[in-house]
Amino acid sequence: MHLSAVDYLDLTRVDSPAVSPDGATVAYVSHRPRDDETTESSVSVVDRAGGDPRRFTAREGVDAGPAFSPSGDRLAFTSTRGDDDRVQLWVVPTDGGEARQVTTVPGGVRNPRWSPDGTRLAFVSESTQEERDRGVDCDATDYERSTPDPRVVDRLVYRRAAAYLDGTRRHVYLVDVGSGDDGVRETLGAVTRLTDGDRDHASPTWGDDGTLYYAVSRRRDGGDPNDAIEFELVAHDVSRADGVGAVDREAGPGHDDSVRHVAWGESWTPALAATDDGRVAYLDTPTDDGPPVHADVVVVACGTGEETVLTADLDRTVLPDRGFSWGPAFESFYAVTPDEGDFVVRRFRAAEDETADSAGSDESPGPVEHAVVVGDGAVDGLAVGSDFVAVTKSASDHPGDVFVVDAADGSEQRLTTVNADFLSDRTLATPEEVWFESEAGPVQGWLVLPPEGVRPGPDGAEQVPLVVEIHGGPHAMWTTSGSMWHEFQTLAARGYAVFWCNPRGSLGYGETFTTAIQRDWGAVTARDVLAGVDTVCARDEIDESHLFLTGGSFGGYMTAWLVGHDDRFRAAVAQRGVYDLTSFYGSSDAFKLVEWDFETTPSEDAAFLWEHSPASVAHEVTTPTLVLHATEDFRVPVNNAELLYLLLKKGGVDTRLVRYPREGHELSRSGEPGHVVDRLERIARWFDGYSDYHDAPRALDRGDEGLTGSLMDDHDGDERE
Repeated sequence: MHLSAVDYLDLTRVDSPAVSPDGATVAYVSHRPRDDETTESSVSVVDRAGGDPRRFTAREGVDAGPAFSPSGDRLAFTSTRGDDDRVQLWVVPTDGGEARQVTTVPGGVRNPRWSPDGTRLAFVSESTQEERDRGVDCDATDYERSTPDPRVVDRLVYRRAAAYLDGTRRHVYLVDVGSGDDGVRETLGAVTRLTDGDRDHASPTWGDDGTLYYAVSRRRDGGDPNDAIEFELVAHDVSRADGVGAVDREAGPGHDDSVRHVAWGESWTPALAATDDGRVAYLDTPTDDGPPVHADVVVVACGTGEETVLTADLDRTVLPDRGFSWGPAFESFYAVTPDEGDFVVRRFRAAEDETADSAGSDESPGPVEHAVVVGDGAVDGLAVGSDFVAVTKSASDHPGDVFVVDAADGSEQRLTTVNADFLSDRTLATPEEVWFESEAGPVQGWLVLPPEGVRPGPDGAEQVPLVVEIHGGPHAMWTTSGSMWHEFQTLAARGYAVFWCNPRGSLGYGETFTTAIQRDWGAVTARDVLAGVDTVCARDEIDESHLFLTGGSFGGYMTAWLVGHDDRFRAAVAQRGVYDLTSFYGSSDAFKLVEWDFETTPSEDAAFLWEHSPASVAHEVTTPTLVLHATEDFRVPVNNAELLYLLLKKGGVDTRLVRYPREGHELSRSGEPGHVVDRLERIARWFDGYSDYHDAPRALDRGDEGLTGSLMDDHDGDERE
């Protein structure tokens, strides 16, 4: 049996590993579609020694972020279960018993972190000034947040991901959950807010019991923090006898002696990890010399302010959302980096004496010792144990499982096989690595042919059509697995060869490679992608007269760019793409990307940005092009898709615009299950209609034929032709 789009509903994904303090248990989150609109996400546990995984939390709502208490007697997690759909903090005893809700805050809970003594949890929640003034930001039991009507906007960034901010700011809170000696409390914990003011806060992390570190969105020059990614790292004394009060950093360092300045940094998503001896590791992505594409791990000694860059000798960026953690005894630090088609775990030597010596020396410190601990596959979650690491990772033959890896010798043990039953009767295609030469040197790509037993077209056909996929970002990296595993396998099972690569601009090949598309996204990337297409088309199996093209986000940009400059593709699907840089700049929460990557703004050089916008060549397009977009996408707002569709339609091109309601920019990765399936079926159906190998009419002539309508009874997306 071969994969299909609808098989997405039977796949389980795992992420967010957490290791118990004794190292005996690994917790993780398991995700599986429940119906067309919802995905079930619950916490499971598995013994490090092996055995069957056990579901640990009830199948209610969406659970996330499991974290063991320091003694291991309780597990905290966030969930949407309960009386409403707001994300709240829950705690459950690890020896059995019911989970108890410990917060009822109006702005949800993110980044929960246990205090070293296990009596409190720090977390981040979004609240408005009015809610803070009324005190309902700490307890919303009798409070319901309303949607502003009309919306009045006063800030530079007023919406994020798929939601309006509506005057909220992210603040740091504490909740008292007791010692756990008497089990989990039956009642809500006492919640206290630590921060105040019209700015965001992020990544709380504990040092000792009385010190909490976090990042404050502030600029050294006093400018608008939304117009930069600068932050201040501060230490907050939460052990003072006069109690814990909310602190506003608006007045700058020193105006409240319970909070002290530690360091300045820059990051899209600040990440911190502290020790109990006064050191803090933080992510720093400088923008002085170009776009923030290379993130370093910096360790600061809080007593002296001396800093060591652990990654100074490594020409790879660090991805904190996949793992960012100290090791045992705080002698080493672990992080995930992209590296030539793998997301690997690296360990950096970070002993206190070495950090102080290197930072305090007048001479430049030598390279920090580092080693690859997990080197194969796509790691998307990391937790550090005493002598091992636990990871969730995927590979070309499975979409993801939980593994433990010995930190000394790299030996690996697979703890779960969550999709074993599903995969047992599926025939998968095997990707082949393809390195090819482009104008600036070698580029890495992959080719997957249809699996055994699948050949489209007449019996005995020796060639197959080719789908070319282009990744988003633009500063990202694709692998043979990860979030694209199901899509690549589904298209191959449909009878297409699939080619993808990491052209210049991608992560994982060094900073020079990543910044090579500066001020020229389209032409540079196109030369690399087409060099790869030429390479694989030289193979006997590929019919170079049957080429198809698709990509999302920056991949959507490149899809529209290529069909405006090259007519070799029979059909294309442009997804959630940037098609007009000026429109994107004026409506996106990521407008800084234009300033960094193109070194200008629409008011400074609108003609230059238009020249580099795919919409500027839409009148040259003859390739049938399907346009897919999400209505609630505030990273690349839907007006980009509407413009491209209008221009194609007026130009007489076969086209269609499909808009997905209730979805943001992450539609293809974490959208409603019915939408994920529908999107993939529409891509394949669009290609089929222009392929001589597939006996199918154009999608424009098929109505809903070829779509899994039985799963979409409540589907209320709209489509225009």
